[in-house]
Amino acid sequence: MKILIVGNGGREHALVWKASLSPLVDKIYCTPGNPGTAELAENIDIAVEDIEALADFSLKNRIDLTIVGPEVPLTLGIVDRFEERGLAIFGPSKLGAELEGSKVFSKNFMKKYGIPTAASEIFVSADKAKEYIKSVNLPLVIKADGLAAGKGVVICHKIEEAFEAVDTILLDRQFGSAGDKILVEQFLDGVEVSFMVLSDGQDFIPLVTAKDHKPVYDGNKGPNTGGLGAYAPSPTVTPELMKKIIERVIRPTIDGLASEGRLYRGVIYAGLMICDGEPVVLEYNCRFGDPETQPIMFKMKGDIIPPMVKIAAHQSIKGLDIEWHEGYTVCIVMASGGYPGAYEKGKVISGLDDVGGGVVFQAGTKLSGKNIVTNGGRVLGVTSRGATLAEASDNAYKIVSKISWDGLHYRRDIGR
Repeated sequence: MKILIVGNGGREHALVWKASLSPLVDKIYCTPGNPGTAELAENIDIAVEDIEALADFSLKNRIDLTIVGPEVPLTLGIVDRFEERGLAIFGPSKLGAELEGSKVFSKNFMKKYGIPTAASEIFVSADKAKEYIKSVNLPLVIKADGLAAGKGVVICHKIEEAFEAVDTILLDRQFGSAGDKILVEQFLDGVEVSFMVLSDGQDFIPLVTAKDHKPVYDGNKGPNTGGLGAYAPSPTVTPELMKKIIERVIRPTIDGLASEGRLYRGVIYAGLMICDGEPVVLEYNCRFGDPETQPIMFKMKGDIIPPMVKIAAHQSIKGLDIEWHEGYTVCIVMASGGYPGAYEKGKVISGLDDVGGGVVFQAGTKLSGKNIVTNGGRVLGVTSRGATLAEASDNAYKIVSKISWDGLHYRRDIGR
């Protein structure tokens, strides 16, 4: 079969890599892709937001399955349009994708269906938000309502930080229309867990759990990023906790969406905080996480394509399962210096030819002559495996030590 994977990041490289191992797949296209995906797929220069061009390409080339990586085309309704044109596509409808597209919608949804989440208030006025902030205890979390590439969440320990976050989002419009509304939310202390399932709208297959690391510096210091590393599985999630997550979060989420006419087919990603052994939802994503997808795909022993094909065909996945390798996998994100703020592009990357013991998933890269150069904030996702978390981490950092470019930055505590 012929597969199209939409996107150009490390997540999409990992999906291309995994799809290339499936005996069902004969040909892979990636739009727009990167130099890493080009080693396994044919890159096609179509932007992820150009839904009509993507659909035209899929029809012309008789694509059997399209897999959508990033959230933006999902929130724009790519799935609805592809299905209108008779094309099989894996991902939620525009209505389903609102679970990620609006934090206000998802917060109200969770309250309605009794899904555990932090207490919060919604504001469109900076003055009213600040009055509220004065009346409650710190720390607080300030969130932009819409999509902000993982950067629209600010943890505030001081009232000045909270006021600055309110002004940045509501008045300075740093995230454009994504900041028309904000949530001022209770800060939760605990262990974060990324929990993803493949859903056919009724039944679901849990993927292995993962732990993401969003702050830019070691020890979870500094501003949030799109994620500077992840490992799988999360040792925090015991069988008992897994049962709680499924019963209190995943099942009511799928059933609640279905009851509202938002039958959800695709990946549901619940970003959780585990507080005193209890799962609390921080946010939802309507697609595979990045960088969590990299260690999850590398740990996956089974074939992910069969359940995706069934979900795209609106068929039941009941009874299907996915087999996993033993041990742990760790992904270290190598980033441009300055990220998530301003950074320079075009730095020549060396050492990519000597990466035995793992795989390097490319993200913010491009080809310049014969060189692969930096072209984004998060540049590479160095991923390896080990019998223990410490071993997997050490193996990944051994590969990291062989790769370099001017001004690179990475955390040194992932999996440690």
